[in-house]
Amino acid sequence: MIAEQLAEELRRSKAYFDRSTSALQEEDAGYTPADGLMHAAGIIAHVAQTVDWFADAAFTDKGFVMDFEGMAKETLEITTLADARRWLDKAYARAIQAVGNCSDAEIMASFPPNEIMGPAPKASIVSAIADHPAHPRGALAGCARLCGRVPPMPYM
Repeated sequence: MIAEQLAEELRRSKAYFDRSTSALQEEDAGYTPADGLMHAAGIIAHVAQTVDWFADAAFTDKGFVMDFEGMAKETLEITTLADARRWLDKAYARAIQAVGNCSDAEIMASFPPNEIMGPAPKASIVSAIADHPAHPRGALAGCARLCGRVPPMPYM
């Protein structure tokens, strides 16, 4: 079943993110390496928001919300790692459930017209969700090191 394989890809993506950011401590939540950059909690919230954004576009009638300024503001309102991680847990759980509930035909159906994914099959959302956290994960590993912590290898 295609949907179960895709759900497993999402589970791996979440595990890699959690593992590689596990060195961050709550006191690091507000850390930012330079003025004007997102703080650590905001970066995790951004990943959670992006998972929701992709999943909502594929599996609800919301489509791709293009209010990036409003979305950025929402992530910066998250100021604790605990709150950011809760959002991330819920976002991945919703995406995994949405994918897992699809038949092969539903998951292979094309997106309605949109400016982000084009006419791609909805299954392609999984690769987008799994790929997106790579750069925030790297930024957070850098933040952890600058806070004197050693992030673990994500893939082990």
